[in-house]
Amino acid sequence: MKKIYHLKTCDTCRRILKAVNIDGFELQEIKTNPVTVAQLEEMYAFTNSYEDLFNKRAKKYKQMDLKGQVLSEKEYRQLILDEYTFLKRPVFVIDNEIFVGNSKKTVEKLVEILNN
Repeated sequence: MKKIYHLKTCDTCRRILKAVNIDGFELQEIKTNPVTVAQLEEMYAFTNSYEDLFNKRAKKYKQMDLKGQVLSEKEYRQLILDEYTFLKRPVFVIDNEIFVGNSKKTVEKLVEILNN
C-alpha cells in the first residue's frame, strides 16, 4: 500500500510532495476527507503511539490550552479523530513503513527511498 495523508493548504506538505516522487500513491486530503477510525488504527499499528501521530504545533493545540496538560493515548486518539489539524502531517504509508511529519530526518529518509 502506498498512501499519503496531507493537507492541501499546508505549505510544508506541498513542499514535501514536490520533493519526492509520488507516482503510484493514493493521496488523501484530510480536511475534505477526514481520517477514519480504521485509518488511524492502521497508522497506530506502525507507531504504537497516538502521541507520535499528534501535531503539537497546531494552532488549536494552543487555543485549547493543551500544552500544560498530560494527555493519555486515548485522549490523543480522540483529538486526532475530532480535529484534522491534530494529525501530524504529512503521513506517508509505504508498504510496511510509516513516515510521520516533516522533521528533517524523516524528509531525508523519504527523499532517499522515493527518489531512488
